[in-house]
Amino acid sequence: MTDAHKNAGRFKGFAGLYHDARPACPEYVTDVLTRYLGRRPVTIVDMGCGTGLSTLVWKNKADQIIGVDPSEDMLKQAAANAEQAPDIEFAQAFSDNTGLDGGIADIVTCSQSFHWMEPTSTLREARRLLKSGGIFAAYDCDWPPVCNAAVESAYLALDELVDEIEAAVSEYREAFVQYPKSRHLENIRKSGHFAYAREIVFANSENCSADRYYRIALSQGGTQAILKKNPALIENEMNAFRAAADKFFGDQVLPVEFCYRMRLGVAK
Repeated sequence: MTDAHKNAGRFKGFAGLYHDARPACPEYVTDVLTRYLGRRPVTIVDMGCGTGLSTLVWKNKADQIIGVDPSEDMLKQAAANAEQAPDIEFAQAFSDNTGLDGGIADIVTCSQSFHWMEPTSTLREARRLLKSGGIFAAYDCDWPPVCNAAVESAYLALDELVDEIEAAVSEYREAFVQYPKSRHLENIRKSGHFAYAREIVFANSENCSADRYYRIALSQGGTQAILKKNPALIENEMNAFRAAADKFFGDQVLPVEFCYRMRLGVAK
C-alpha cells in the first residue's frame, strides 16, 4: 500500500454524516468547466467522488458520469443517492489507477479530494483519461464557511487542536498523508500534461443551521479519527464550538458562504 492509498481509511464509517453536512457542488463548477471545454461534455470522470455530491451535479449535463473512489462506505452512500440517475455510475478504485479506458473523458474533476492523492501519478492518470483539449479541475473549500467571527473562531480553535494532536501522536500522524492544496496549480503546470492552467476563486451560498455547522466540523477526517479513539482530547473545544454555533444560529436557518478555489488545466 502506498502512502496515498492509506488515506482511504480516513473516511470510513461516517458517510451519511459527511453527505448531509458537506456542501453540495455549486452549479458554477459545471457551467465554467463546460465553458472551457467549449461544448456539452459526453463523459465526466469524478475522482475521489466520496458520497457523490460532486458527481450528482453533472446529472443531465453529460451522457456518462463516472464517480471513482476507493472507499466502499462512501460509494455505497453515493450509489443510494444516485438511484434515480441512470447516467451516473460508480467504480471503486484509486486515482492513480482507475481501471477506466484511456481517452474517454471530456472532464476529470477532483472535488475536496486532490490533496489526498499523490499528485504526479494522479495527474498522469487524469491525462490518460482525458481527450485532447479536455479539462482537469481540482476544487476545494476554504474552511470554515463564512458565518460569524465567534463561530468561525471556535471552529478554527477546534481545527488547530486536531492538527496539533495529529502532528504530535504517531498513531494519528502515520495514518494518512496529505499533499498541500497551495501547490495544486504548480503541480498541474509542472506535470507537462496541460497546455494551459489557472486558478479560479468563487463562493456559493447555502442555508445552514447550528446543527449542520457543527456537523461540518464533525465531517472532517482528523476530527473523526480522534473522536473514534480518544474524544476526551477535543471535548472542551467541541463543546465551545457547539455553544458558539447555537448562540449565533439559535433555531434559525441562515445563509452561509462556502469559498472555493478551483485549479484547472486544459489537456494538450
